[in-house]
Amino acid sequence: MMPEWRSICLVAGAMALLGTGIVLGQGWDTARYEVAGKKSGYLYMDETTRQLQDDDFLNPGMFAVDAGRVLWERPDPVSGKSCASCHEDAETSMRGVAARYPVYDPASGGLVNLELRINQMLTQTMGAEPLAYESDDLLALTAFISHQSRGMPIEVAIDGPAAPFFEAGKAFYFTRLGQLDLSCSQCHDDRAGERLRGDVISEGHVTGFPIFRLLWDSMGSRHRMFQWCNTSIRAEPYALGSPEYLSLELYTAWRSSGLPIETPAARR
Repeated sequence: MMPEWRSICLVAGAMALLGTGIVLGQGWDTARYEVAGKKSGYLYMDETTRQLQDDDFLNPGMFAVDAGRVLWERPDPVSGKSCASCHEDAETSMRGVAARYPVYDPASGGLVNLELRINQMLTQTMGAEPLAYESDDLLALTAFISHQSRGMPIEVAIDGPAAPFFEAGKAFYFTRLGQLDLSCSQCHDDRAGERLRGDVISEGHVTGFPIFRLLWDSMGSRHRMFQWCNTSIRAEPYALGSPEYLSLELYTAWRSSGLPIETPAARR
């Protein structure tokens, strides 16, 4: 599936430029992308990229959503169970779920995001093997489940047992790192809307993940984006699914509170 996306994306971009008139899947009024002064990354994209996201026929991220739908129904070869065996119709049972993640998990004593919860369910409930972080299948399931909450506002819990993790994520966000000695805040708070090497810096809201990023020519999770940012400032990245990135994910999800989920978003 992944190698085919380059050609798909090129064709889709060309069709978007031509204004095909195909029925829009997202295509909200731009006012929906700004809530209480917070602006989604969508508003920092050029018109071509916006059109790519807006149309479910053109949006290459929809291939991951469709693949996730197949995986949702597919029984594990050993246990015979599927996600649908317990949760049935995802359109109903998963509505609003992605808007609440990451969450505090009493069993592990830490945070879990949607990817880690999927793997918990696979291993503990279905008796299946866990999926590798950033694998096609885990991205597809995450995209499919998140897609069920499209249009719903992000609203994560940061109180109670989640509070220390929120504070850790906040500290990460404001800490200068790497050889460039930059923090997340210095780009996404102080310089949002400015240009960096021809691109426009967004406010760093996490509304559309997993996203299809044109630079990667593939889908990517929030943690892949965190790694990319760390590498860009010449800092040593943390592992995907690490406690550091889970805390940062909680803080950035809180920063995005009220903005609607866009999964799958298209970004440059």
